[in-house]
Amino acid sequence: MKIKWKISFFLIIIIFIFLSFWNYKNRIYDWDMPGYIGCLYSLKFPDSANKIRILTYEEIQKKAPEFQFKDILGTLKPADKARQAFANNTQAFSEQLPYFKIKIGYNLGILLLYESGFSSPDSVTFLSIIAYFVSGLLLFYILKIIFPENYILALVLCLGIMLLPPMTYMSRVATPDMFIFQILLVFMIGILKKWNNWIMFLILFFIIFTRPDYIPFTLSYLGILFLYEYFINKKLDFSLIIQGIVLLILYLIIIKLCQYPGWKHLFYDTFIRRRAFISHPSPDFTLKEYLTVIFDKIIHFKKVTLTVFGLFGLIFYFSKDSWIRILAVFLLINIYIRFLFFPHSSGLRFFFGYIMLLLILFLYALSKKYNGFKLRKIA
Repeated sequence: MKIKWKISFFLIIIIFIFLSFWNYKNRIYDWDMPGYIGCLYSLKFPDSANKIRILTYEEIQKKAPEFQFKDILGTLKPADKARQAFANNTQAFSEQLPYFKIKIGYNLGILLLYESGFSSPDSVTFLSIIAYFVSGLLLFYILKIIFPENYILALVLCLGIMLLPPMTYMSRVATPDMFIFQILLVFMIGILKKWNNWIMFLILFFIIFTRPDYIPFTLSYLGILFLYEYFINKKLDFSLIIQGIVLLILYLIIIKLCQYPGWKHLFYDTFIRRRAFISHPSPDFTLKEYLTVIFDKIIHFKKVTLTVFGLFGLIFYFSKDSWIRILAVFLLINIYIRFLFFPHSSGLRFFFGYIMLLLILFLYALSKKYNGFKLRKIA
């Protein structure tokens, strides 16, 4: 069996090298790219705002197809006035950068590739490709844990998941979604392998360091683990409270240092009106306007709703384990917490990581019922 797993692993590496190359050849230069390249050049030229803006768009123009570059510039019909302002006005461009700077871990990854000799656009796109490849290997390892006696099923499931359109899309765009996905997979490995709380804390720390908007996810995990230990194991683990405080402090420090405008600004710019200048006008909206956006977006969120509630129901059907059920509730709640803060119903990439964790949990419950795989309690 070990030889068969080794052969399967070798095949996975070969296939993912090919898929990574295929995704790289079909990479997408979207309007997020100037933000992350701007963050890169901000580290290189901290006192040259105008140079940062000019260099950002010059470097993208060298690499991007004409149509995609025009989309970045906002000159395609209908014209995007905000994107045009970002490309032509240094103040407008600079004021947008805090939205991107807070993803510190992701930006450091881009910097590392840039210092290794990649161009700035290639540093951004290639980082997603590397994350895609690593995610494929991590997913295969997870499936090996779940189906230890069925290497064929693990191989087929791994390829099927990695070929899903949201997965290949995330590997091609200039966003941290693929990068954070690999960290979420490491988190799930820790769940399955029963890593100790301090190792899990390091994973949660890196999640926040990479994407501070995952603070509800990390704190709620520590919360449910604390409650589980108290009610099931009759033990109070105050180290979990300390960990939560540290993560919250890290979040606040990142927000402060990066001069992040705040959730209200992000919501206004994303769902009400994209402003060229964050400094004005004020991002004021009423509760009625907020609820109107939520109700409008949730109608278009039905595919995600059907998928996650389907997986949730199947997990409860196949598993009677209280910890597995609690984890399922934890993931389901976090999907909708994320939706309430950022109801981008058409952007599946914003929720895909959580959905995949729920899928992995379902596969684990299924394996436990039919393959005799025992879930070890997680402390």
